[in-house]
Amino acid sequence: MTKDELTAFLDREFPQLHIGGQTYFIDEVGPLSARMRMTYHDRHLRPGGTISGPSMMALADLALYAAILAHIGPVALAVTTSLNFNFLRKPEPRDLIGECRLLKLGKRLAVGEVSIFSEGSADVVCHATGTYSIPERR
Repeated sequence: MTKDELTAFLDREFPQLHIGGQTYFIDEVGPLSARMRMTYHDRHLRPGGTISGPSMMALADLALYAAILAHIGPVALAVTTSLNFNFLRKPEPRDLIGECRLLKLGKRLAVGEVSIFSEGSADVVCHATGTYSIPERR
């Protein structure tokens, strides 16, 4: 699937992502990869003024999902089976970029990693690994 096809699919199948305004965007998809953006907004902040863990978790999960669907097509029932997060440093108060790289894309399982950066910085603020279960095609 292309970036535009993925965006249309997410808009159609997961409209709840945009409650309160769209904040997650697909920047690009490539060979076994995807890059997503989470725009900086007050609703993503936690006490202390930093971007919340759950907001970064959503970005990582969406980046992984986008990378997988870019290769297997619009499979809405591909589901997360595991996610692991390492929060490495406080993100800057700006957009976050999630860069996903698929490590394995099999018939039933996909495994990938996502590095999250504050826009304009090379320092990883969060590193995630995840596995998705891909339903059998009928």
